Amino acid sequence: MSDPAKPISFDNTENAFAYKSDRSLRKARLLFSSMSHPLLVNWGIRLTNWAINTGLPINGIIRHTIFEQFVGGETLEETAEVAGKLGHYGVRVILDYGVEGGESSEQAFDHACDEFLRVVDHAATQPNIPFISIKVTGISRFGLLEKLDRSVAEQSGTLISRFDSALSSLSQAEQSEWQRVHDRMMKICALAAEKHVGVLVDAEETWIQDPVDVLTMRMMDRFNKAHAVVYNTAQLYRHDRLAFLKDSIEAAEKRHFVLGMKLVRGAYMERERARASEMGYSSPIQPDKESTDRDYDEALRLCVEHIGHVAFIVASHNEQSNLLTTRLLDQKGLSPDHPHVHFSQLYGMSDNITFNLAKAECSVSKYLPFGPIRDVVPYLMRRAQENTSVAGQTGRELGLINKELNRRRRS
Repeated sequence: MSDPAKPISFDNTENAFAYKSDRSLRKARLLFSSMSHPLLVNWGIRLTNWAINTGLPINGIIRHTIFEQFVGGETLEETAEVAGKLGHYGVRVILDYGVEGGESSEQAFDHACDEFLRVVDHAATQPNIPFISIKVTGISRFGLLEKLDRSVAEQSGTLISRFDSALSSLSQAEQSEWQRVHDRMMKICALAAEKHVGVLVDAEETWIQDPVDVLTMRMMDRFNKAHAVVYNTAQLYRHDRLAFLKDSIEAAEKRHFVLGMKLVRGAYMERERARASEMGYSSPIQPDKESTDRDYDEALRLCVEHIGHVAFIVASHNEQSNLLTTRLLDQKGLSPDHPHVHFSQLYGMSDNITFNLAKAECSVSKYLPFGPIRDVVPYLMRRAQENTSVAGQTGRELGLINKELNRRRRS
């Protein structure tokens, strides 16, 4: 065991890029250089969508550029090769069936459920895949979630009691539809519990999040008695999520289950603010980045303080928040690979954080999406947009890549 008090440096590029060849690094440098130009990214997204919709044969171009950087493969079998390579350096994998949108029908939701079950089965056969990621919108109609959320807001009492009142106000057909959503979720979580695979439930837009929170909380109450199987996601760019985390911890302690929580800053900021402005309600988003950072770090402190009842994932590309977590663990005399603490970054980004955490013997994973190229294009376009819009992200990636290429030339 390494000394947990020893400071971790996220500037060690030799550790960060040991798994990448010179050729891979040069390709990554070209990709991130392109992403540093917003106009180029916007035109690239438009052209890519147009080319796919018109049937132009561009899959090869996508596969060998942005797909290769951010996606684990088109099939589960392809992800196994990536997972094996990461595992060689002490990095684990969170598998994400990265298909977004698509047909909204009971048949499609059943198919998505079957796919999630297949991913659980696959993860259970791999030594390096402790978690899979799912979206409730993959197994439920968006409109149903939206109607439930709207009705929840009109009720009084605790979130659970408000949800139950909202559910009883639905038509019989809608209640039956929700029961099918519940049954799909139950099937996924039951198999995951049996196979010892964690299930991370992604956050959704604020106007459908309450039903997702209730569904996930009830799964935790059922399956997280001995250890965490099911994890909810808290987006700390929402100004109400710190209070939500406190309430969730209180519920876990009261009902004697382990709260599973993935802590993220958030992914829907522009959409949330635009909808709030258009519909004339107060924005659910923090007023500035400093407020988000403050609440995120306070959430980390809360989780460490209640670590007996909370298993949490630091899903962050923020170096300071990752370092803060290691310091908090050290201050409490806890191991950096405590079973209730996990770190995670997206595949293709922030390797300096991931691989240096692994070198310090922290439990850390790459979030690894997979799926047919056409189906994961929306995910890839988000990665391109976020790397363009997040201040300093692309420059940081480029600087680290150049530093490592220069180090290799000198050695």
